[in-house]
Amino acid sequence: MTHINSPIHSPGNTSLLNVQRRLPILIFFGDILGLFICLATAHWLRLGEPLHLLDPLVCGFALLVLTGLYLADAYHPETQIAGLRAPYRILLAMVVVAFFTSALIYLSGAWWNNTLTARGVLLLALAIFTVWAVMLRLVAVNWLRGHARQSNWLILGADENAIQFAQKLLALNPLGQLFVLAEPDQGMNQTADNRINYLGTLNDLSAWNQKSLSAVILASQMLFSESQVQQLMQMRLQGIPIYKLPDFYENLWYKIPSSILQDKWLTFSAGFNLMSSGFSMKVKRFGDIILTSILLVVLLPIMLLTVLLIKLDSPGPVFYSQVRAGKYGKPFRVYKFRSMYQNAEKQGAKWAEKRDPRITRVGYWLRLMRIDELPQIWNVLRGDMSLIGPRPERPEFDVQLKEAIPYYELRYLVKPGITGWAQVLYPYGASVEDAYEKLSYDLYYIKNYSIWLDLAIAFKTIRVVLLGKGR
Repeated sequence: MTHINSPIHSPGNTSLLNVQRRLPILIFFGDILGLFICLATAHWLRLGEPLHLLDPLVCGFALLVLTGLYLADAYHPETQIAGLRAPYRILLAMVVVAFFTSALIYLSGAWWNNTLTARGVLLLALAIFTVWAVMLRLVAVNWLRGHARQSNWLILGADENAIQFAQKLLALNPLGQLFVLAEPDQGMNQTADNRINYLGTLNDLSAWNQKSLSAVILASQMLFSESQVQQLMQMRLQGIPIYKLPDFYENLWYKIPSSILQDKWLTFSAGFNLMSSGFSMKVKRFGDIILTSILLVVLLPIMLLTVLLIKLDSPGPVFYSQVRAGKYGKPFRVYKFRSMYQNAEKQGAKWAEKRDPRITRVGYWLRLMRIDELPQIWNVLRGDMSLIGPRPERPEFDVQLKEAIPYYELRYLVKPGITGWAQVLYPYGASVEDAYEKLSYDLYYIKNYSIWLDLAIAFKTIRVVLLGKGR
């Protein structure tokens, strides 16, 4: 029986990991609260009476504002997009919402027969809320930086994967402190990064029992002695998170790099329920049929316009087809709008480039807005693809990628998709290195599949299309 002699207590600071994970949710609820406070304030200032919060117009306006904030990626205030920080993205989003709201009010004729619109309550509330939203993000960023300055990370192990992980962690959290305990034979001087503090071997682990840590990361595949396991258990019971390296990537960065995986982890790790659940597969297939049928009707005018533009832009067929690898590697033919000049691959298949000279003028915009992918709706209806899943790759590249990337074939346990987790989270790229990064997101999707994850991908896809982040 194991005895724990040291007192159990919580670490001195709230884990930075928990702060990063919960911050978007806290900001979202802060927006909802602030939005209704601003609406009530504007209503009282203009009309001198309380606001009915369940008014359909009020709820619709609130939904429109929250959608605008989501599409501007305002729930990650620490990031920049196209060089714009969160406050500037919020200002831009609220200008668009104000324009859209004004247009709807005018076109519907509601500007003269509704007190909320006739007296400018909604636009006044939007102006007040814009200040609220910007201030909320500034407070959130300062709070996050305060926790980052107090964060201490302890990494056990110093092999190549551990060093790469440490450098990535420091890049994302440059204000924290990172310490490493490693076995002598792992080589303490294999990195010149002076931000990584080597403090000894695993035998020194007991000195960390009472220290305030954000997390302990087991970054190398190593064997721990019984006393070391007890010390780690004490840390865990003190409230300090302890992660294996794949679990840290999965829980905090929403991806699973294949280079750090082992058969044992894949065997005993939770998840991968989509392949074993016939019911989930049927629900996903039913949803694909219903949604693609609706999309086919709604997007038909855009597709007809695309056909006309392609014919006017360059000679050649409107559609382009390629053989791709589907579920279990079974080949199928995928259909797309032609975005390259005719006979662009007469020299053979090669990776697409960011500014590929083979792409036509119209094709550039089709790719940017992902309109070139729309004919794949037919592939979904046929059952070759799903709306959401890993991007189908060409067999010519598959041979190369299987040899270079461990566990690459796992992406073919599910049907490929028109959009997916990798497509909405990873920027443009076409190389073996990019395929490795995209696989890490595909593995996360396959392991953690749920209807809610599919919904998140669908909303992120809309944001990618509207912000012109297509690939």
